[in-house]
Amino acid sequence: MKDHILVLGGTGKTGRKVVSRLTQRNYRVRIGSRSQQPSFDWQDPSTWGPVLTGIDRVYISFQPDLAVPGALEAIEELTKQAQRHKIKQLVLLSGKGEKEAELCEQVVIHSGIDYTIVRASWFNQNFSESFFLEPILAGQVALPRATTKVPFVDTDDIADVVVASLLEKRHQGNIYELTGPRSLTFPEVIQEIATATGREINFTSISLQAYTSMLKEFQVPEDYIWLINYLFTEVLGDEKNSQITQDIEKVLGRKPKDFSEYVLETSGTGVWNHQS
Repeated sequence: MKDHILVLGGTGKTGRKVVSRLTQRNYRVRIGSRSQQPSFDWQDPSTWGPVLTGIDRVYISFQPDLAVPGALEAIEELTKQAQRHKIKQLVLLSGKGEKEAELCEQVVIHSGIDYTIVRASWFNQNFSESFFLEPILAGQVALPRATTKVPFVDTDDIADVVVASLLEKRHQGNIYELTGPRSLTFPEVIQEIATATGREINFTSISLQAYTSMLKEFQVPEDYIWLINYLFTEVLGDEKNSQITQDIEKVLGRKPKDFSEYVLETSGTGVWNHQS
């Protein structure tokens, strides 16, 4: 019988695609989510044991990000419970260039359980499924770090690498850094989306202080504002994080999806259509 695989964050950007790919291959999949039965809640470690019971391999996607306060303690506890349940393998989704996330990686690496670390750059899907979608719909995008180049990576590619890591032994013990094939600035990204949708979307460069003040005015939760500050300061502030890697090609034997291809696919769904 094929292994039973737990996908934590199985309804999220990468998790749902991992679930779909594993299911298509006839693997037994359990989705780790508060909405499932048994329920999995990152804030309640007592829910983790029942979800880990009978599982062979685990994909870990921590919400909202491994860099946030409390993530390290959660990964430490999850790893201990995984050891008690004799889990065979852990595949951890991490953030490229996030020093705090690397502390979580070390917990998994030194757990004694077979592992693969998947460090991803910023997702393409942040512009269609996450925090950048609303300003795009409004036609007014204001962000700091306007000149920083980011090698945005597609969640389809991340999911393919995760599935390969779960199913192929050659990936055990490896750390992969996933990027798209080119780096883009935020103004370049917004221009590509505007061109594909035939809409006028204005981009304004603002300071990080002004951006966080704006988020507070919109009553964005403090932990989210903390994460934005961290990402724009620590991750986008380090030029090394704009470097492009070949790890997707190394794992999958093909080139990663280009941002333009993502824009073409996504514009066809209508998600960026102006909402009056």
